[in-house]
Amino acid sequence: MTTVSRFLKDPGTSFFLFGPRGTGKSTWLRQQFPDALWLDLLDRETYRIYAAKPERLSEVVMANPEKQNIVLDEVQKIPELLDTVHYLMEKLPDRRFILTGSSARKLKRSGVDLLAGRAANLSMHPFMAAELRAEFSLDDALQLGLIPVVYSSKNKVKSLNAYAGLYIEQEVKAESLVRDVGSFARFLEAISFSHASVLNVSSVARECQVNRNTVQGYLEVLEDLLLGFQIPVFSKHAKRHLVQHTKFYFFDVGVFRSIRPSGPLDRPEELAGAALEGLIAQHLQAWIAYNHEESTLFFWRTKSGNEVDFVVYGPRAFLAIEIKNSRNVHRCDVRPLRTFKQDYEQAQTCLVYRGKERMLVDGVMCIPCEEFLAGIHPANELTLSAILQ
Repeated sequence: MTTVSRFLKDPGTSFFLFGPRGTGKSTWLRQQFPDALWLDLLDRETYRIYAAKPERLSEVVMANPEKQNIVLDEVQKIPELLDTVHYLMEKLPDRRFILTGSSARKLKRSGVDLLAGRAANLSMHPFMAAELRAEFSLDDALQLGLIPVVYSSKNKVKSLNAYAGLYIEQEVKAESLVRDVGSFARFLEAISFSHASVLNVSSVARECQVNRNTVQGYLEVLEDLLLGFQIPVFSKHAKRHLVQHTKFYFFDVGVFRSIRPSGPLDRPEELAGAALEGLIAQHLQAWIAYNHEESTLFFWRTKSGNEVDFVVYGPRAFLAIEIKNSRNVHRCDVRPLRTFKQDYEQAQTCLVYRGKERMLVDGVMCIPCEEFLAGIHPANELTLSAILQ
């Protein structure tokens, strides 16, 4: 596969780079900083040396004055290194420190706070359709996802199926994040039924046969490992009674597909609908992260049942998006968007569907999914005119 140019940009300062395993953090950094002083903490010998003596980092950096960029790959393996990084940032302001992590759990309280103001926070996401351009296949993306390590594999199905196991073995088990790895594996299957749905923690707990607090803790682990995220309901200046629960998504639709059990009672269109919504969600999350604009992803759902799948709200974005896994659009499909528009006149509205033509249905622009995804580009504002240009 040819090298894919990523949308992530060098901020020009020291920074944390978070992202799940296999999203291309190390590949991007080696392209951006080929001459950097590099510490790979996944390497067992390197880990052993620096775990025993974190201050060794200072000795190595001082001995290599020509190395202006220092990369600590998977720094969450040895959080104690951040004390030394903090010291070196103050002593050597001309050096840049790039700290990658596939788990935010150990860095939440210490590292990120310790280096606040000295290191920016960036995140790497699965491929976006606009990054892949002509190589992007909607059907393939819905089945296998867009994680670079899977996308570039010769056997994509095998690579994807091994992905969840990799995290359970190397992150959850190795870092002792949960007491019972088997229960966590059952939780992963149970939570997969909540992908692209309003999350009911009590129902998931009953399915897993564990208590609610345990499931809440598992959810935190899943989010700390960057494998999933929740989006809140949009309630600014609400004029209607809204639900209070969040919606849950795996960070990549392929991971959802690999974890979600399926059988003869599952309707294919139900799985396909959740997959399509998840694919849109991960693109919107990536757009927000790469655009560096203070926008937030929400959904909107009233207690009477009106629901809009996504609301992007920020200083220059107010877009309500409905997703339909259908090749046709009917007037009833745009009714929730019209209801939302009644409450928020400033909002732009669009419906994304599996057809091939743009349509205007009851004043709502209906956009083919491939066109919508191709138009989500970090250089653009998330407005209808930018998406459709």
